[in-house]
Amino acid sequence: MFYIRSIKTSLSSRAIQVVRYENRKTIIVKHIGSAKTKEDIFLLKKKAREYIQKITKQIGLFDVLNVKQTGKILQVDKCEYLGFRYSFVYKIINEVFRLFGFERLQNKTLLDLVLIRVLEPSSKLHSLELLDEFFGIKYEITDVYRQMKSFASFKETVEKATIEFAKKNLSFDFSIVFYDVTTLYFEAFIEDDLRKCGFSKDNKFNQPQIIIGLIVESDGFPVAFEVFEGNKFEGHTLLPSIVNFKTKHNIQSLTVVADAAMISVENVKNLLKHDLNYIVGGRLSNLKSILQKKIAKRLKKQDGRTIRIKTESGFLICDFSIKRYHKDKYEMERQIKKAKILLQNPSKISKRNKFLKTSGKSKIEINKELIEKTKMLLGIKGYYTNLYKAKNKTIIKHYHNLWHVEKSFRMAKSDLKMRPIYHHKVESVKTHILICFMALAVGKFMELKTKISLAKIIKLFKSITEARILDKVNDEEIIFQSKISNEIKKLLNIIGVSY
Repeated sequence: MFYIRSIKTSLSSRAIQVVRYENRKTIIVKHIGSAKTKEDIFLLKKKAREYIQKITKQIGLFDVLNVKQTGKILQVDKCEYLGFRYSFVYKIINEVFRLFGFERLQNKTLLDLVLIRVLEPSSKLHSLELLDEFFGIKYEITDVYRQMKSFASFKETVEKATIEFAKKNLSFDFSIVFYDVTTLYFEAFIEDDLRKCGFSKDNKFNQPQIIIGLIVESDGFPVAFEVFEGNKFEGHTLLPSIVNFKTKHNIQSLTVVADAAMISVENVKNLLKHDLNYIVGGRLSNLKSILQKKIAKRLKKQDGRTIRIKTESGFLICDFSIKRYHKDKYEMERQIKKAKILLQNPSKISKRNKFLKTSGKSKIEINKELIEKTKMLLGIKGYYTNLYKAKNKTIIKHYHNLWHVEKSFRMAKSDLKMRPIYHHKVESVKTHILICFMALAVGKFMELKTKISLAKIIKLFKSITEARILDKVNDEEIIFQSKISNEIKKLLNIIGVSY
């Protein structure tokens, strides 16, 4: 193996030679020349490298890379590999933060916690370990926990920045928002003023939880959130969340879309009292039998047919879908079959079945009346609204966009691992939700712009790594970044950040 040697001469210049080592002796293969200036020395080293390539027919990995990036020649036996980092993705996510205007927070710790939640969500302790491993950024866990007490106060600033961003980049105009709630449980069993046991969507009924109310625009981009006690009825979260949002941003006309759990006569009255328009799912099974029959008769099982009926909760719009009919029919038949099997094996009846009822002296039998009522409503869905001028199809279309909120919650729970929560203090819990909200906004924006999943975006960005090499001759660290592919360049241009 040949090496490039640089040695001092008596004339205050440096001699550049190609050498090899044999039996612990240095053998000069070729004397390339001597020079005094850095430029001339660099040219002689380049000539030496070309000579080695010519006689060995091989290209030196470190030589080629370093000449291009630093103008230095490295000797392989005098280098140490220090590992790699993801400086590229750190720079890109921070560029996205700048698009959002998050720099106004003037808090690097908070932004680093948001960034690592976008990249690889985990506990706060592990997040700090990842920040060190991925980027060489070091934090003391005690310092971070102490700072987290104050991060929750950034909620108003973050929401304001997020809404300004949505107005500028997603054409958000406050005319319509979508609202839903979810529960987040804790890895603990002790309740307090915020963490309460209640109806759990995560099936963690014996563990304290909180309720998160999320407001998104029509594409599922989050614009606001509220945190409620874990035992609060989700229908009672709608009004405070939406009224607070409307008041805070001085919105004159606002329509909120929510699911059936949010509807009640009291809620409708309060929405109208605050000049709010609404589109809310309707539970047709709760209607009187005479009205159910009227709806089914008027729709006539015609695919796409709609009707409108005036009620005390506003206009009830109903439509029939043949696709929904087959889905509902399959589900009904499956439950009826299960009920009949349970009826033959009463000892196995441990949970309530929709089509079983108790009559007489604790006698369990098939609920034939409920089956007939269910058959009558197959394929039919209802929606309440006070938008009397809007067409039925428009109301239904808006309601169907509610799945964007559900998708945002799924993204928060799966990609961003919003649950379970390990914090115990109220302010730390609220900070955790704030971090997840910011990460959700950033991730959702990148998904909307690129039309690909956040997981794939992050995988692509993390494919650009920086190898760290220590030149032990001068104790200098050299960085080699992998090539940025055209696919990644295209994504960055779509997102709107420089590279």
